[in-house]
Amino acid sequence: MAGVTGRALFLDRDGVINVNHGYVHRPEQMDFVPGIFALSRAAVQRSYLLIVVTNQAGIGRGYYTEADFAAVTAWMCEQFKAQGAPITAVYHCPHHPEHGVGEYKRESDWRKPGPGMLLAAARDHGLHLPDCVMVGDMESDVEAGLNAGVGRVIRYADQTTDSRAHHVAPSLERCIDLL
Repeated sequence: MAGVTGRALFLDRDGVINVNHGYVHRPEQMDFVPGIFALSRAAVQRSYLLIVVTNQAGIGRGYYTEADFAAVTAWMCEQFKAQGAPITAVYHCPHHPEHGVGEYKRESDWRKPGPGMLLAAARDHGLHLPDCVMVGDMESDVEAGLNAGVGRVIRYADQTTDSRAHHVAPSLERCIDLL
């Protein structure tokens, strides 16, 4: 695409930004993963936009509402801004093809490993995906990044983890070196 020159650091939420306690939807449940603010500041200093891409099947399952998610997201964004690493956008997929309730029970290309959230972010923010980086802790995050054409896909996991990612990093601090 002509004119797309921006780049972003795409971050998964549960397991990368915050410890995955399962269906986190209130600020008091959100424990930040060590190194997330250092990684985010380093990315911003290197002219990356910070964009969160997160599956939120808890909405689809009826465990919490879109309003609950919006409130915890606003709180999370305030924390990042206070740390000198403002988040540009947050994309989420509330759908689940098997366990969703009502309108949320459906397939969606926004649900990772689908590339929908990343492709929408690229359109919305003029991103050149080959110049972007994706950090996720699950193989579905890796697959989403690869499916979208992200240039560098990093799985934050134990070094012994088998992954299709370009890199596997045992800490978020190590991800800084991979930007």
